[in-house]
Amino acid sequence: MFTPNIRTGVLLSFVCLCLLGLMPVITNSRPQTLNALNFALYFSLWQLVCSLLFFTKEITSGNRGIFSATLTSRFRRKTILIILVTGAIFGISTFVYVLSFEKAGTVSAAIAIQAYPLFAILWETLFLNRKKSPGELFFTLLLVLGLYYLATGGTWRIEGISLWFVFALLVPFLWSVAHIIIKEVLDKTPITPSQVTFFRVLVSSIILTAIAITVNGTESVLSGIKNLEFQKIAMLMGLVYYLELIIWFYAVKHIDVSLASSITTPAPALTMFLALTILHEPVQYYHLVTIFIVLISIYGILYAGKRKRDHALRATICS
Repeated sequence: MFTPNIRTGVLLSFVCLCLLGLMPVITNSRPQTLNALNFALYFSLWQLVCSLLFFTKEITSGNRGIFSATLTSRFRRKTILIILVTGAIFGISTFVYVLSFEKAGTVSAAIAIQAYPLFAILWETLFLNRKKSPGELFFTLLLVLGLYYLATGGTWRIEGISLWFVFALLVPFLWSVAHIIIKEVLDKTPITPSQVTFFRVLVSSIILTAIAITVNGTESVLSGIKNLEFQKIAMLMGLVYYLELIIWFYAVKHIDVSLASSITTPAPALTMFLALTILHEPVQYYHLVTIFIVLISIYGILYAGKRKRDHALRATICS
């Protein structure tokens, strides 16, 4: 029987924090001669290689996961459709992720990704009918203001909004949509973390291959194979991204998602430090201000959410 261990969960969450902070720097360390779409494709293929090793090991060890489940024909078709749709969404978001860091800048794009709670709250309110407390709404508004401040380059003037920063917001938007869609599969089948990850990157790789060949041409895509430096960065990114996904799944088996999320929240601060020291990217004063606002906002949302859940639990016990 599985026994959660808080210390293990916290340790794994800190590892996720380091990996999340490192990933944007790896992305922008690639040779710029090969474009973002080709890089997204190649690091997804390396991610697929990593996930295939874990996936095969798990299957051969006897843990068949979803393959051991007895599903109705209707639910099996629905599950396959969900895997295909979410895989396509994650494939597109991978390309948007790479292009966002290239165009918006390492620090700005890293902060933009922290908008994930905004979209998660939106979908939970619209589709799961989960009403938010005044505290959650207050800190959500504060987060919106912080992101707007960053988007305007610290000027607060709407004409100064960076369109590439707005584009970077597509990443957390797409992630939140995919996570809402895939929740049913995670809740209603015995699918394992490695299987979720394998199917996700398999479909993503197929989608990105088709898009890259269509947009850039077969010759451009294949040229990346000959570039050893490019492949080294793509392999490193694929490995780090895969490890972050798997370690996150196992972290939240030991501790609540809210606690794990609170530990990984400072990732943009680590990205900013690494971008400054490794990539020599300039850090502006409004980056520092925005990171402070974002950290306060997300911790506030998590705290307000915990208070609401505790209050609901007490009310249930008392009744």
